[in-house]
Amino acid sequence: MITALQLRERMNETPFRPFRINLSDGRTFAVPNHDVALVKRNSIEVGIDLDSRSFAQKYVECAILHITSIEDISTEQAA
Repeated sequence: MITALQLRERMNETPFRPFRINLSDGRTFAVPNHDVALVKRNSIEVGIDLDSRSFAQKYVECAILHITSIEDISTEQAA
């Protein structure tokens, strides 16, 4: 089970390593840099539809309870 503390620690790693969040309903969301996600107590907000400068066009809120895994991704996959 993934916790908010584990997500926060992952977001604060130096250097940052892009990762993908996998949810129990089959959806996945890439976190290419620490600026596109916000960890809250019971959820994480992830920016989606990033423009060429990594500004999110909208955000999706994911309940941490439904995160089945996180996995490293390459910089190319994060784009």
